[in-house]
Amino acid sequence: MSVVKRASVAALLAPLLVFATGYAESRPLEERAAECVACHGPGGSSSTPGVPSISGQPQFFIINQLILMREGVRPVAAMADVLKGLKDEEAVALAERFSSTPIVRSDETADPALVKRGAELAVKMRCASCHMPGYEGSEQMPRLSGQRIDYMIDALKAYRDDKRPGADTAMTAVVYGASDADLAALAHYTATK
Repeated sequence: MSVVKRASVAALLAPLLVFATGYAESRPLEERAAECVACHGPGGSSSTPGVPSISGQPQFFIINQLILMREGVRPVAAMADVLKGLKDEEAVALAERFSSTPIVRSDETADPALVKRGAELAVKMRCASCHMPGYEGSEQMPRLSGQRIDYMIDALKAYRDDKRPGADTAMTAVVYGASDADLAALAHYTATK
């Protein structure tokens, strides 16, 4: 093979080698997704206390949360090792997968009295104005419908107590001053939507 031909072949292969090298540094989507379902449950529907369901969440919300956690803006200790080296395109692929996964509602039992109180509070606090009328979420706003009650209570308390770094400050303002009982009522209500 002539020097010119070798140079031409090398020039043609160079982009492929760069791509192959970059690909080798990535982890397969199936491996990443398996790590997700290990905690978040099959298809991303959690049956583990304190662990949120990610199935059916808006795609942009999932991408946003993965990036915020990866960058340490929203520190979540359980996610630190899992997200190490996560590439943006991997975040997008995971978000595409879990946003399109059917929602399996939590097996937790909602208290009817708390559901009724939560419905009243949700109107007063205008929860549907951001999370949508069916609480399905949109764009960067998470789906609350069918979410784990225990997770929602913990998340709402963290917002209220300003202990959720990297979170939307509007949520902190909305739940500021709410009692634990009010937050539990909201969690029971949205879980039933």
